[in-house]
Amino acid sequence: MIKLRLKRFGKKREASFRLVACNSTSRRDGRPLQELGFYNPRTKETRLDTEALRLRLSQGAQPTDAVRSLLEKGGLIEKTVRPISTDKGNKKTAAQSQKPEKATSEVSKETKESKATEGEANEPQPETKQS
Repeated sequence: MIKLRLKRFGKKREASFRLVACNSTSRRDGRPLQELGFYNPRTKETRLDTEALRLRLSQGAQPTDAVRSLLEKGGLIEKTVRPISTDKGNKKTAAQSQKPEKATSEVSKETKESKATEGEANEPQPETKQS
């Protein structure tokens, strides 16, 4: 499968990126099939080869998320509404996001009731004098 991805180049801490078409199994900075554009995140400069990009997209190339956002800003593809991703790696977090949460007023009522019943059970009994 052909991917449209960013290839890093430039000095340390002054990275720039080339937008390239490459095989999905190749390395990030490996030899690309074709260079399609340029992106500098420090100056926000973007240059895109629109004809070549349209050709690659029509052939079925899949852009990465970063490249997709650049193409949306450049007007080459329509903006898509992406669903909010859940944390798939953490089962506990994913399970909590699926459970409907109780309203805060219901929770506060339950805690007040439980404290009241605990207080009644734990109250010391008045001492009675035995004569």
